[in-house]
Amino acid sequence: MARSLSGRSSSVDCGLVAEDPILYCARVAPDRQAVFEIATGRQLSYAELNMRIARCAGFLDNILGARRDGARIAMLARNSIDSIVLAFACQRVGAVYVPLNWRLGAAELRPILADCAPALLVYDEEFSEVVASLADADPDMAVISTADGPAGLAARIEASVTADPVSEDADRACVLLYTSGTTGQPKGVVITGRNAFFAAVNFSFVGEIGPASVALCDLPFFHTIGLIAVARTTLMLGGTLVISDRFTPARTLAVLRERAVTHYFAVPQIALALRNDPAYSAAALSGLHALFVGGAPLTQALIESYLDDGVALVNGYGMSEAGTVLHVPIDQRAVQDNPGSVGLPAPLVDIRIVGEGGHDVGPGEIGEIWLRGLAVTPGYWNKPAETAAAFTDGWYRTGDLGRREANGFYRIVDRLKDMYISGGENVYPAEVEAVLASHPDILDVAVVGIPDNRWGECGVAYVVLRPGAVVTGEAIAGHCAVRLAAFKRPAHILFVEAVPRTASGKVQKHVLRQLHSDETLQRQA
Repeated sequence: MARSLSGRSSSVDCGLVAEDPILYCARVAPDRQAVFEIATGRQLSYAELNMRIARCAGFLDNILGARRDGARIAMLARNSIDSIVLAFACQRVGAVYVPLNWRLGAAELRPILADCAPALLVYDEEFSEVVASLADADPDMAVISTADGPAGLAARIEASVTADPVSEDADRACVLLYTSGTTGQPKGVVITGRNAFFAAVNFSFVGEIGPASVALCDLPFFHTIGLIAVARTTLMLGGTLVISDRFTPARTLAVLRERAVTHYFAVPQIALALRNDPAYSAAALSGLHALFVGGAPLTQALIESYLDDGVALVNGYGMSEAGTVLHVPIDQRAVQDNPGSVGLPAPLVDIRIVGEGGHDVGPGEIGEIWLRGLAVTPGYWNKPAETAAAFTDGWYRTGDLGRREANGFYRIVDRLKDMYISGGENVYPAEVEAVLASHPDILDVAVVGIPDNRWGECGVAYVVLRPGAVVTGEAIAGHCAVRLAAFKRPAHILFVEAVPRTASGKVQKHVLRQLHSDETLQRQA
C-alpha cells in the first residue's frame, strides 16, 4: 500500500517510483546532456548515461550473483560520473549504495563498514592507504579501485553486458547515508526508492528545477544535499548535472560563468569563501536562478552582501532522514524580509512544532520539529532502538528546536541537545553564536554549554578571528553585553584556529565538549 502525500495509506501507487529517473529521460530526451565532469571534461548524454548504468548493473550482477538483493555497495571516492552510475546501478539490481565520507580516517570508517557489511568497496586511489588498513575489516568484502586499468571499475563496466532493472519494491532501501556525526555516533539512514523519489520531488518544487536547469555540485555525494537534492533532482527533471570532485573558489566561480549554471547549492562556509575569493565578481553569478544554502546558520551580513549583487541567497532546512523540509521562496523580497528564516514547508511534508508536553505549540513558541511524509526515512540501519526512539505515532522527531512565525515562515532555534540551562533559564547557543558572528573581527564561532557550580551550566564560546584581526576577550564580552541578557552571555571566550565542522558545515559540538573536558582534566592534574 502506498501512502498519500500526507503520509497516510493509499491504494494507488506511483509508477515513477518503481524505476530510476534516468530510464525515462533516456527515452524522451536521449541526446540531451545529462552529466559533465569538470576534472576530466567527460560528458554523457542521457542515452549514454543510461547505457553506462545498465552495464554497471551487469557488472554488479556478475560480482554479486545471487547475493545482489539487498547487498551493500560502499564507495570511498570523490564526486564523479561513475559515482552517479554506481548509485543508480545499485538501485537497478536491488543493491544498496553506501557513499562513505572520504574525510574520515580508517578508525572512523571501520565501525561504519562493520555496521553495513558491504559486499563490495569501490575506492579512489587517493584513499588507497586508508583502504589498505581496512583490508581485514571483512574477509568477504571485495575491493575494487576506480583507477585506470583492466582491473579498475571503468574497465569492468565497459566489459560488462547490460542488465535489465529488477522489479523494484519502492519501500526497499536503495541508499544508506551515514549521518555526519555531530554527536560522534554516525548512524546509517535508510533511504528507500520511495524516499529518494519524493525527496527529489520536494526539492524540484522549492528549487524550481526543470529540463533547462544546469546544476553545479561541489558538495560531496556522501551527503544528502549532493546525492539527492542536487544530483538526483536534476537528473530526474532532465537537467544537466555538472560534477565537481572538489571545491576551489576560483574554479567554481569560473564554472558558474562558463557553463551558464542556473542552480548552485552551498554550505555557508562555501558561500563565504566564494565571496572572499579575489576572483569573485557579481557577473560570475549572474546566470544563477538562486544560490541555495543549508546545513548551518547564515549570517545576515552574508545574505545582504549577495543581495547587493542581485543574488538571492536562499536558505533552507533539511536532513538525511527527510531530504528538503523547509525553504525560503526564490524571491529577493522574501529573502530580505525574512532574515534568518529557513522558509516555508516543502509541498510533500507535514510539520509540527511540539512542546515538552507532546502538544503542538502556537506561532512564535519554541518546540521540537516533528515530520511526516513520503520522503521521511523508515529508520536507521541495524538500530531498532534508535529507530523506535526517533518516531512517535508515525512522526519523525528531528531533535531540532524551531518556531513558526505569524506569517508562516519557520526558524530553527537550535538543536534540542545543544540547549543548556543557566540559572534556570533556557539558553540557545545559536542565538548567542549569531550575536558573536556579527562582530566584525570574528570569522567563525561555536558556543557549547558546560557544567558550572554556580549556575548549573554556562556557555563557552570558541572564536576564530579574521586574518590580521586583533581583539581581546574583554572586547568581545562587551559586544555581547549590549546585545544579550546576562544569562545568555558566554562565561568563557576561547580563541581557536578553527571550529570543527562536518562536511555539511555543522559544528561538531561533541568535539568541543570533549576539548573542554580534556582541558579541565589537564588543569586539575
